[in-house]
Amino acid sequence: MTAADIKKLRDMTGAGMMDCKKALTEADGDFDKAVEYLRKKGQKLSAKRADRDAKEGVVIAATSSNRNKGVLVRLSCETDFVAKNEDFVDFARKIADIALSNLPETVESLNALSFDNGLSIGEKVTEQIGVIGEKLEVSHYSKIETAAGQGQILPYIHMGYKAGVLVALNMEGTEYIEPGKNIAMQVAAMRPVALDKDGVDSATIEKEIEIGKEQARGEGKPEELLERIAMGKLGKFYKDNTLLAQAYVKDSKMSVSDYLKSLHKDLTVTEFKHAELG
Repeated sequence: MTAADIKKLRDMTGAGMMDCKKALTEADGDFDKAVEYLRKKGQKLSAKRADRDAKEGVVIAATSSNRNKGVLVRLSCETDFVAKNEDFVDFARKIADIALSNLPETVESLNALSFDNGLSIGEKVTEQIGVIGEKLEVSHYSKIETAAGQGQILPYIHMGYKAGVLVALNMEGTEYIEPGKNIAMQVAAMRPVALDKDGVDSATIEKEIEIGKEQARGEGKPEELLERIAMGKLGKFYKDNTLLAQAYVKDSKMSVSDYLKSLHKDLTVTEFKHAELG
């Protein structure tokens, strides 16, 4: 076993020099066995740290060159120290690139895709647990697709990879790239729960109505007026929490919908995705 052998294994796996030296020693210089040794180390560590919180990490938002496909991937870890490491960020970017090329349906199907050296993404994540010594996981994956000629997707990464957004516009054209990114920034800042009121799920609506009733009851309002008051509060909830109805952060005198229509009467958002750490 030579220093060149150790460096070669390090380049292949990203493991530390001492870990590579020990792996090659245990494997009698056999590279395949050394890689397997490191992988098993990652599996053991993964099992030990399964109940740990992995609330740090990075969120990558990526789109295809024609802006018809977009993905969000969150790669989670335990500490901010690891999240800020450029190798960790590059690892997350590569996972996002693979997701963008294949557009799987779920996190599970993303983890099953090939990464490199015969490993799947899930197996590579496990290997890196052994390398880094922390719980790692692909904890979020989502995508947006638009048909050619039917709009474009704009990405935004917020605050050093702490959040990511995809926004799909219904119109193409480079003149709408900046507006699309403005709306993606709006999503990151204001965290809307849906595109418009039709997109709010029934459980949320029922919860907000009950909250409205309780607030009105606590203010001493008559029982027969509670429903009407709650519905009024629900209207404000829609205005504050659905993207198109929200006040536009760069000009609060207009809504997001009004801002888009000021650029083109038919311009709107058809879909958005948002992921953040935590």
